[in-house]
Amino acid sequence: MADAVTIAERYVALWNETDPARRRALLARAWVEDGTYVDPLMQGQGHDQIDALVGAVHARFPGLRFAVKGTPDGYGDRVRFSWTLGPEGGESLVEGTDFAILDGDRLKSVTGFLDKVPAVA
Repeated sequence: MADAVTIAERYVALWNETDPARRRALLARAWVEDGTYVDPLMQGQGHDQIDALVGAVHARFPGLRFAVKGTPDGYGDRVRFSWTLGPEGGESLVEGTDFAILDGDRLKSVTGFLDKVPAVA
């Protein structure tokens, strides 16, 4: 099984990918087909819906980048990690912590919590 750091880095790479074809390839590698994502603002199930969520974030926050914050950790089939979203090298606008359940090396479900959100999000 992949370690928590690798899982979090793959996850963030997916959210940073703006090319739809490359993003779909990353999605297929990182998520099971019927994987689920939910946070306070959005939710989706399966590759098509999760891809649409990522695309919507790019439309809402063009040019911003996700980064892993701190050190991801996990045990068994569970992983948790925090992340930031902001201009590369700049202060984050959004921050969150995600909890994932794995199926082998792939994400089965992710529940996201928003720790810092601008008032207009």
